[in-house]
Amino acid sequence: MRIVATFLLVLMAVLYAFSRRYEGLHPAVGFLRAFAEAAMVGGLADWFAVTALFRHPLGLPIPHTAIIPENKDRIADTMAAFLQTNFLTPQVVARRMGAVNSAAAMGAFLADPRAGESRLRDGAAGLVADVLESLDPEELGGLAKGALKAQLERLELSPLLGQLLGAAIADGRHMPVIESLIRKAAETIEANEPLIQATIHERANTILRWTGLDEKLANAILDGLYKLLAETLVVPDHPVRRKIEDGLAALAHDLVHDAEMRARVERMKTEVLANPAFARWLDALWERGRTRLLQIVRNPEGALGGQLGASLAELGLALQRDERLQRVVNRFARRTLVGVSTRYGAQIVRLVSETVKRWDARTVTDRIEGAVGRDLQFIRINGTLVGGLVGLLLHAVDLAL
Repeated sequence: MRIVATFLLVLMAVLYAFSRRYEGLHPAVGFLRAFAEAAMVGGLADWFAVTALFRHPLGLPIPHTAIIPENKDRIADTMAAFLQTNFLTPQVVARRMGAVNSAAAMGAFLADPRAGESRLRDGAAGLVADVLESLDPEELGGLAKGALKAQLERLELSPLLGQLLGAAIADGRHMPVIESLIRKAAETIEANEPLIQATIHERANTILRWTGLDEKLANAILDGLYKLLAETLVVPDHPVRRKIEDGLAALAHDLVHDAEMRARVERMKTEVLANPAFARWLDALWERGRTRLLQIVRNPEGALGGQLGASLAELGLALQRDERLQRVVNRFARRTLVGVSTRYGAQIVRLVSETVKRWDARTVTDRIEGAVGRDLQFIRINGTLVGGLVGLLLHAVDLAL
């Protein structure tokens, strides 16, 4: 467009030279001269105005030219203030997010991620893969494991465990666990019957062994244990079952409210985190996760076509159809973005300001001019044509007078 605008200006100069040389041939040539002369003036004036925004025209240090390079820092501060005032205030973010059903949009994408979004998905997957492969695995793994360990150290585990156990008891989800433990106890006793009988035989006195009562005693003990476990398993209100449930309820209460129990759990957690076996487990977990993530991002089609894709599609359909879930997700997204704008709005706009300030004047000039360059050249073209039309009008008025 710069070439087109410059060519038009040169064309006006050629027409002006031609019309001035042959102006006496015909009265119409005078109109051509007036048009070309005024068009040159308009084109040159707008060329000067456009050029003065970005640089000194012809390299001459004319005052109030090269406006953008000379005012780069002020422009950066103005851009940052504009962003913060008009985009990153909590009120603006909340109002904008209130009008957006982000949950439904997310659901539509997850339900059918191949509908026009493959380039986005593939590009994001490639970026993640490049980052994972370019960073040092040991260093990145150390950061990830360190962050996870720090979060675990800060997490007070006892109340969380107590609340989970209390919720499980309230919903009855503890019963299958109790029944499984009872069955496992019966299986353990059955698998170790010879050992139990031998232990009773060794502890029995001579008279019991001589009369053979030790074997009867062992069988009676085993039968009693089997009967007790079977009754506990099938009788909902069995005393042993109630005792187990009471013990679990007391444990859930102590985990939340007992300071000594909480301190004991924290000590156990600290010992586990300091154990070298836990560090080795974290290493293996990180390596498996990193390898799996690389496989997924390097083959997003395959990942989305398998179980992960089916799960994401089900989640997407739920987000599209469940209005209550949409409200929850939208409220979470709104609160999250409002929180981000409140906490980090000033840092974001400062990042914009400092980034622009660090650019050299030529970089700022090239980027802004590249963004709006076509429209700037249309200003030159319009100036040339409008100037020519004004010249025609003035020439017509001059002849009329």
